[in-house]
Amino acid sequence: MRKPFIAFVTVAIFLCAEYVSAAIHPVKIFSDHMVLQREIPVPIWGKGDVGKVVTVQFAGQSVKTMADPTGHWKVWLKPMKANSTGRELKISSGEDTALIRDVLVGEVWFSGGQSNMGYTVRGMARRLPEGKALADAADFNGIRYRKVNEKNSPTPQADLTGGNWLVCTPKTVLGISGVGFVYARRLHLELKVPVGIIDCSWGGTPIEPYIPAEAFTGHPTLERLVALAKVGDVEAIKKMRGGTFVRSPAWLAGAIYNGRIAPVAPYAIRGAIWYQAESNCGTGEDPRDYAHKMRALINGWRSVWNRPDLPFYYVQLPQWRSYAWTYAREEQRRAMNVKNTGMAVTVDLDFHNDIHPPNKIDVGERLARWPLAKVYSRKIHFSGPLYRTVTIKPGAIHVAFDYVNEGLMIGIAGVGKVTELKDGTLNGFEVADKAGAWHAAKAVIQGKGVVVRSDAVKEPVALRYACHPQATKDRPWNLYNKAGLPASPFCSDWSKMPYDQARNPISR
Repeated sequence: MRKPFIAFVTVAIFLCAEYVSAAIHPVKIFSDHMVLQREIPVPIWGKGDVGKVVTVQFAGQSVKTMADPTGHWKVWLKPMKANSTGRELKISSGEDTALIRDVLVGEVWFSGGQSNMGYTVRGMARRLPEGKALADAADFNGIRYRKVNEKNSPTPQADLTGGNWLVCTPKTVLGISGVGFVYARRLHLELKVPVGIIDCSWGGTPIEPYIPAEAFTGHPTLERLVALAKVGDVEAIKKMRGGTFVRSPAWLAGAIYNGRIAPVAPYAIRGAIWYQAESNCGTGEDPRDYAHKMRALINGWRSVWNRPDLPFYYVQLPQWRSYAWTYAREEQRRAMNVKNTGMAVTVDLDFHNDIHPPNKIDVGERLARWPLAKVYSRKIHFSGPLYRTVTIKPGAIHVAFDYVNEGLMIGIAGVGKVTELKDGTLNGFEVADKAGAWHAAKAVIQGKGVVVRSDAVKEPVALRYACHPQATKDRPWNLYNKAGLPASPFCSDWSKMPYDQARNPISR
């Protein structure tokens, strides 16, 4: 029986997106306060009565379709300009109507990862004065956030089970992803348009469950992972190259994708951001081939969104005491060879052995630089120095970098800033001798490169920078470009740094 209209209005005020009738259902990613993507076609879809005409009306557009034999329907709105005034989206079929209110048009980004992506503004506000200041001032009607909390599933799901879009206020922001909020805030302030974040992050999870099952192709590790997931052989997954601990069915290949991502795609988005890898390089876990997993994730998401050029930007792991993190960071750096990607470096931000470093301000700001430059054509520096080549000469190694911009500098990071140390000393550089032993080295900035020497090595064969789980407090990794963006860790010859599983043994 159809609910009375007056009753619907009363409930909708408090619960958002209650519908006039049960006969017409947009999928649940569509609700009050949502943001629709500007400047590209926007799909709207759901379920209704078989064979009935469905009409979707928004922003002067009226589009009709017919529910198919299974009751499913989908329409496409033509590209729209950004709009900060909340409007009503109306979906009707016969006498049945669904109303979605306060809909904005702007930029929408999909975010994923584990607990550091999910780490809330509340956590930042409790631990950082700068975080509290951001939270107290977070009155942004033009920033909207949608958390997707669905359980895992063995098969792709057609819809979410619930949830709502939130308008960003000093109260609601406390439960929002810190990285997501800072990222959205920077885009909103720079672009002057609404920004929506859809966040599917899940604490403690590896990368595999976020990848569509069909994307586990093109590399033996990927193919073996999905084969073992199908039969639930978690012990074999643990022991294989690139293996991880599967602590529940949610950790199996494709399981989170099925529950949290499949129901959202193809909701129109500009791109995706990602912060994860901790659970692929913990105790006993093997970070090798993580770059292939990232390639599968990126290409898999691009496939389900039917966007082969979908921008994808991610965060490189910070410091932590685990042996495997050194290798995970390198795998993340290698993933940049996938087109239209970018990486925010964070190894300079924390020295407290904190698996959840509270400074998500600089993480979000550095991450936002990539789309501002690459997607929105802002003239802004977006990357710190990335290793390009070395030239080995008797007694010295000359290093060249990409993204040097106006030059290199020695710096020290604080929350929200990097200060140049005019008389500082570069830390973190080491050279390898012919026997493969590594030795601390002296490094100086020369022009737009770095020259490295070691009194202990007259004939060096390789060079590395910041290739340890963490720096010491008295010798922080401190190479930056003049924009204040840090250099990524690198090694010129990874054959001189073979991964040793014995140093990260399986103990569970």
